[in-house]
Amino acid sequence: MRRNLVLFAAILLGGCGGQLPLKSTSQLQVVNDTALPAPVRTDLVAQGRDSLIGPLDTIAVDVFNVPELSREVQVDPGGSISLPLIGTVDARGKTSVELARAIEGALRSNYVRNPEVTVNVRNSVSQVVAVDGQVAEPGLYPVTNQMTLGRAIASAKGLSEFAKLDDVVILRTVNGQRMAGLYNMTAIRRGLYADPAVYPNDVIVVGDSPARRLFKDFVSVTPLLAAPLIALIQK
Repeated sequence: MRRNLVLFAAILLGGCGGQLPLKSTSQLQVVNDTALPAPVRTDLVAQGRDSLIGPLDTIAVDVFNVPELSREVQVDPGGSISLPLIGTVDARGKTSVELARAIEGALRSNYVRNPEVTVNVRNSVSQVVAVDGQVAEPGLYPVTNQMTLGRAIASAKGLSEFAKLDDVVILRTVNGQRMAGLYNMTAIRRGLYADPAVYPNDVIVVGDSPARRLFKDFVSVTPLLAAPLIALIQK
């Protein structure tokens, strides 16, 4: 993940030669990147594009050849589950495979020989993205490891009739720092740049919003066409 943060950075847009460099403001610090960096485990908690277990998710625990230990459980608000023989297990922020290995280790220490455990997420309510603004159905939507901005908007039943396609903001926390990316859906649809990945805990806002207005000074200098505009939100 590139985080070459600078106080004065130029966003070079294809076909817009000779434009002025974009300067940071009191609220935003321009980042010399063309994409929002991915959050890390301490932000979501998550890493990469893995699907992580969180509070109130429902999971199925299957212990091979030990049906009395197999069951479907809901993760409690603190991120833990309770299982026979081993008691409480911390599930929060783990992948299904990581939780299965943790359960195997706990069973092994309680005299279960060579346990084989499989964990599957039946229903996830913790891995969601918020979609707000000029979409047909604003709300919280589940995030898969293939979620993109366009797919998140489609999950919200698409853009409203008079939505501003050039005013789409993704808000994200990366390494504890709030960041924002301004995107143009028309540019994405024309293939001028890639449909960006979306992660759990992202907030997507379509149309005019306080987040969008943070970018007003930058967009008045140059149109947002060939690249998104990425910035840190100053504390």
